[in-house]
Order: sequence, then C-alpha cells, then structure tokens
Amino acid sequence: MGSHRFDESDIGVDVIVVGARVAGASTALLLARAGMRVMMIDRSEEGADTVSTHALMRPAVSLLARWGVLDEIVAAGTPAVRSTSFHYPDGSITVPIKAADGIDALYAPRRTVLDPILVDAARVAGVNVRFGLTATSLVRDERGRVSGVIARGPDGRPLVLSARFVVGADGARSSVARWVGAPRTHTGDSMMAYAYAHVPGVDDGGGYQWWFGADVAAGSIPTNHRSSCVFVGVPPRRFADELHHDVPTGFRLELARLAPDLAERVGSVWSRDPEGFRHRVFTGATGFLRRCWGPGWALVGDAGFFKDPCTAHGITDSLLGAELLARALRAHLGTADEDGALHEYERLRDELGVPILRISDRIASFACETDELRELHRSLSLAMARELAEIAGHRSAV
Repeated sequence: MGSHRFDESDIGVDVIVVGARVAGASTALLLARAGMRVMMIDRSEEGADTVSTHALMRPAVSLLARWGVLDEIVAAGTPAVRSTSFHYPDGSITVPIKAADGIDALYAPRRTVLDPILVDAARVAGVNVRFGLTATSLVRDERGRVSGVIARGPDGRPLVLSARFVVGADGARSSVARWVGAPRTHTGDSMMAYAYAHVPGVDDGGGYQWWFGADVAAGSIPTNHRSSCVFVGVPPRRFADELHHDVPTGFRLELARLAPDLAERVGSVWSRDPEGFRHRVFTGATGFLRRCWGPGWALVGDAGFFKDPCTAHGITDSLLGAELLARALRAHLGTADEDGALHEYERLRDELGVPILRISDRIASFACETDELRELHRSLSLAMARELAEIAGHRSAV
C-alpha cells in the first residue's frame, strides 16, 4: 500500500503524474523504465474500484503484452475472450478473435485487478507512488512553464512538489486540464446513460456480446470472479424519465427487450440475492478531445480524450495514449525538440482518436439504421487496425 509520509525526497523529479489509474500508471511505468525520476500521486485509496466496462481491445492487449504485464492479468483469473458478437435487430454476427502477433485472445480485467497490476509495475520500475495526496493547483516558473504541483496530504498540510514536467491523468473532469486552460478541439453531440452490474454465473461462453435496439443498447463482458459486466444504455432523457426511479427493475426490463435469455439468467441471480445485487449508474457525458500539451504539461487518458462508452474503447485509448506520450517525453523532455515531440504526440492521438470519437458519438445517438450501424462497426475495426499498425511500427516506449 502507498505510504502517507511526505518528506523532502518528494521534491524535485523529472515528471509528476497526477492520477494513478490506467493512463497515469502506464505513463509513469514507461517513463520510469526509460530512466526518468517519476512521482505519481492520486487522491483515492489504493486499489479502489471505478466505473468501467473493462473490455480491452486488441491494441490494448498488445501493449500490455509488450510491457510484460499481460501474464499477471491472466494469472489473476481474467478469462480469455475468443469472440465478439454483435446482435442487430435483423440478425447477429460473431467475429472470432484470430491469433496474430502472439495475441490469441482479448481480456476484460476488473479495475481492481488491472489498476493495481499497473501501479505495482510502476513501483518496481522506480516510481514514487503516493495515494491519499490531492493535487490542488500547479506551480509555474518565471516563464509561465508548469514546474510542479501543489498538493494536500491527509493531514491537510500543503506540499509543493517540483518537477520538470507534469502529466494530467486525472480523468474526464481533469483538474490539470482546467488549471492549464486546455480547450476542447473536438466535441461530440450524443451520449447514452448506463446502468450496469457485475453478475456471477451468466457467461455462456460467447465472449464480448453487444445488443442494439431502437432506443436501447446492452452488453455482456466476461470478467474476473466468474462474473460478467452486464450493462444497458438508453437515451439520457428516457433514463431520467423511466429508469432512474427504480434502476434494478428498469435494468432487467430493458435487458429483456434485447437479450431475453441473458435477462432471465440475470433475473435468477437477482432473485436469489436482491440485496447483494448492486447496480451502478453513469448518466452520460458527451465526448471530446482537448488540447493535450503545453509548456511543461501534457494530458493523457480521459483527461485529454473521452468518448461515449458504447464502443468500450476507453482503456485501450488510455494505454495507447501512455505509449505515445512516453515515446515523446523519453527522448525529448527538456530538449529543443520537446515542443515538436509533443506536437507529434497530439497529432497521432488525433489521427487515431478522432475517427473513434465520431463512431462512438454516432452510435450513442440512437439515430442509426441497422445497415449504418454495421458499417460503423466495420469502421471501428479499421480504426483499431490503424492503432495496431502504429504500435507495431515503432519501438516500444519501455
């Protein structure tokens, strides 16, 4: 567990990473392996869960294997996913996961599995990890360049942490993004509201499964502890009008509209233990990309790029963003080429990310006929192929 003792050894590092979830822990890990002095802070307790659908796409699995942490994820009992099924109003399509480049399956680890594995790997690499430490503002030098973080510890005492560079990996509502005034460069228009639950014993061996209807979507994602992340998504207005007052009942009714067999299995679990059947809710947010770098700072993960969860691509984008940012910083931090390298980081992020933002936004609109929906999923597959090509075409940021 992270220590809560703060002393002078915390002062003066190459990079401070604010946020110790997937994007932050991965970025810290890669920078430390490149020989940088890295400190990572997070206001939460170590090992805490977070809202997530868990699904890793092939680019994410490829990166985790490259970084040497995939075996530990598998050893934690994360089930192998060997197919993805799309259930449309007029029929279903199942796509097998073909072996390529040493990857023969996908995985969807619980965040209580994935996040601690990445944090522990960062520690082993030499990252100074501090949980229970909340960033409250940034420090700037006489030129206006970000040069550190002011944080507050559990005792309320402020602490000034200096660094050559600060990375904001603190989520879609990023404080770092707000403090540096990072503008949105691309925005979406649509969003879904979601209810989900982790349900044991409902996986039928069908891998990732997605269902789509006129005004409801659903999914089932096998994860740890022999459970599945089962979710339903509806337009936010309908969620507020119909589901909000009784989420458990609305969840099962909406699921039954699209996946009656799965709904029956979920209902059986609920009937045996209604008190232990916990539903979680995400009421939705529109997608965006923010300007992701400036003098002495960069954003990674949801802090710089958020999209509706309907494409289950958030963790994949966070891991890829960490790879791209570490690639830029490991060779160019503090050099005359720093701005150029960070500009290239943003260019690549946008080149790979904007299509996924647009696809996610369109699917979340519930405005697609079935043929368009199929075409959007084919476009998503091509976008992931471009991500894989970018990963394969460059030496690891490790």
